[in-house]
Amino acid sequence: MISSLRGTVLSASGGTAVIEVGGVGFAVQLTPDHVLSLRVGDEAFLYTALIVREDALQLFGFSDREQLEVFDLLTGVSGVGPKSAIGVLSVLSPDDIAGAVAADDDAPFRKVSGIGPKTAKLIVVSLTGKLAAVRRPAPVAQTAGKPSSVADSVLVALVGLGWQERTASEAIADVIADTAETERDSVQTLLRLTLARLGPAQVTR
Repeated sequence: MISSLRGTVLSASGGTAVIEVGGVGFAVQLTPDHVLSLRVGDEAFLYTALIVREDALQLFGFSDREQLEVFDLLTGVSGVGPKSAIGVLSVLSPDDIAGAVAADDDAPFRKVSGIGPKTAKLIVVSLTGKLAAVRRPAPVAQTAGKPSSVADSVLVALVGLGWQERTASEAIADVIADTAETERDSVQTLLRLTLARLGPAQVTR
């Protein structure tokens, strides 16, 4: 099972990027916005889902775990294949999807190419009660001049290094979830672990 990739972007166009890892190029299907965020020659980290079929192996990539988890939920809905699932994520964010499901509103899904009215309604019914676990709370806004926690301090540092706030916040949340409390109780340690997960700093464009 290929659950993630970290490597050099060889190409990125349409809905596909090729990521070179250890001399091997992996073709990964992404949302169009994700493809546009990649730059040839840069290092990229992707969470991935490998779809195995009799006639093909397909690799789908995501910028964060939240998208991957929603993708897995969508492909578990009868009538929604991986291409339709990536199509949904190309149009709707995980928060948009959760909001539509919570409101019992299938209209946003009917706007996705390849998703008909019956399938749209089935998505809402099937995902009801399943999305709360994959949604991360938004970062707490700072109310004073100084950061209010270790995580806030690291977030400020990463934004200062050029990372987008959403990307940095998600990486911090991943590190906190994956490490022991003693490994994340200082700004220096948490910053080091988060930078290791993010890879080389990127200047916001």
